[in-house]
Parts: sequence; C-alpha cells; structure tokens
Amino acid sequence: MSTKKMSRVLAVAATALAIGAGAAYAAQPAEQAHGGPGGWHGHFMKELSQLHDQLKLNADQEKLWQSALDTMKQNHEAMRANHQQAHDQFKAAQQQPILDLNAMAATHQQIEQKDAQLRQQTSDAWLKFYNGLNDQQKTTVSTAIKQRFARMEQRHEKMRERWKHHNGAASAPAAKQ
Repeated sequence: MSTKKMSRVLAVAATALAIGAGAAYAAQPAEQAHGGPGGWHGHFMKELSQLHDQLKLNADQEKLWQSALDTMKQNHEAMRANHQQAHDQFKAAQQQPILDLNAMAATHQQIEQKDAQLRQQTSDAWLKFYNGLNDQQKTTVSTAIKQRFARMEQRHEKMRERWKHHNGAASAPAAKQ
C-alpha cells in the first residue's frame, strides 16, 4: 500500500474505526456480532467503553458522542441492507440462464456509492465529536488510536509470517522417501 493511500486510510480509520467502529454493533447481542460471543467484537467494545470512560465527557461532548454513535449504527444498518440487496439480486440472477452482468455491475456501483456516502457521514460525525474535545482528551484518543494501530500491525505481521511460512512450505519440493 502506498504511503499516500495509507495516510488516507489512517485518517479515516482514526475517526471511524479507532474511535468508534465496532460500536455499530453495540445494539446487537455478542452472538450476532462478528467473532461470536466475546470474540474480537467484545474485546473492541470493551476498549471503546474504556476510552469513553477515560474521556470524562461533559454534557455537550456526550451529545456529540451519542450523535456519532447513532449515526454510525444507522449507517452500519443501511450498509448491511445495501449488501443484502446485492446478495438478493445475485441469488435471483442465478435463476436466469444468462447472467445480466451489466445490471449486476450497475447495482454494485450504486451500492459502492451509497456506502461511500454513509462512511463519509460516519466519519464526519466522529470528526465533529473529536473536534469538540480538549487537548487532553485528544491526547487520550490519539494514544488509544496509536495503540490500536500498533496491535493491528502486529497481527498483520503475524499473518504475513504465517503466509510466508505456508507458501514456503507449499512451494518446497516434496521430501524424497
């Protein structure tokens, strides 16, 4: 990934992911969330709750937090509905002898556009919240984001090592007996 693209990803992720992504699942029971009971979702929600507690928000900041959280939940549900629509269209298209790839591509493009708007709305809501914090609170959020990214990078490095090991073992000549 290029540095420019990584910077853009980090900027969006810093607001939408690290501050609050995953909170979209807050209304769902853990069993329905990704990762099953207590999985990564449960761990992340615990981190998010701890961050919220550490920030010691005033009433105005709490309203911005709740607004961002509500926006994210609603947009997450809208994105799920968008993807269900695409899934349903694909299932229906499978019944036809010839797939209408043009229609499928158009639907995919429409969903991508809708999802991009929803992601932007969510990001804007979290940025509004973040911009309402004082410097000490922003430092707390920044530290949490940096720690989360460090853990993500560690997981990615472990995955790269496993992939490298797996591919190395798979491409090695079979041992002669």
